[in-house]
Amino acid sequence: MSHAVFRLRAECLARSTRPFVARGSRAPRCPECRVAFDYCFCAWRPKVAVRSGVCLMMYYSEPMKPSNTGWLIADLVPDTWAFGWSRTEVDETLLALLEDPQWQPYLVFPGEYSAPERVVDSVEVAEGKRPLFILLDATWTEARKMFRKSPYLDRFPVLSLTPEQISRYQLRRRKNEEHLCTAEVGALCLELAGDEEAGGALNAYLDVFTERYLGAKRALPLDEASPAHQALSSYL
Repeated sequence: MSHAVFRLRAECLARSTRPFVARGSRAPRCPECRVAFDYCFCAWRPKVAVRSGVCLMMYYSEPMKPSNTGWLIADLVPDTWAFGWSRTEVDETLLALLEDPQWQPYLVFPGEYSAPERVVDSVEVAEGKRPLFILLDATWTEARKMFRKSPYLDRFPVLSLTPEQISRYQLRRRKNEEHLCTAEVGALCLELAGDEEAGGALNAYLDVFTERYLGAKRALPLDEASPAHQALSSYL
């Protein structure tokens, strides 16, 4: 395993002066899929073609959380980058990525927090370029802080997901959850960019991750014939 989020997590651990204890992090887990060994789903990682790229800007604790879903994006999208966010410092590699002429960056965030002239609701990529989706991987409060305090992102269009688009995903969420998780946002972005198969695969992958993660937490029997596993099997 050596994708962007895995490497960022390793870097965070190497720099840490004390153990980071996330909820559930003490349980023995597969180092590649982050669920309990008996519920490991590494063999279910989808394999699909993806034209889009994803830039994950992660609040400092996110790479350490077993429940983080940006990890799933990095599993599926080969051109995924992950950077730890800082209010006072900017990674030079991140700045170089944003300047790379092959990419057309979109900052994904609700439009009401941005100047209206920056807001778009569709992905239209210039000839010779590929879409690069910048996702702020954090809690909602943290993400709003990141959006306000990252001036180097101010020149990019803000891709705002419309209520109609969001409602398709909210049907699958608990009523007390108001916002999409990072993987759900990533799946919708892929679909908007024409990577429909990859978007479907990411949604199916998220469902299997959720089923196994909660199954391990609640000591439920593992059912590889469940609807979630059947949906994911077509992307293997």
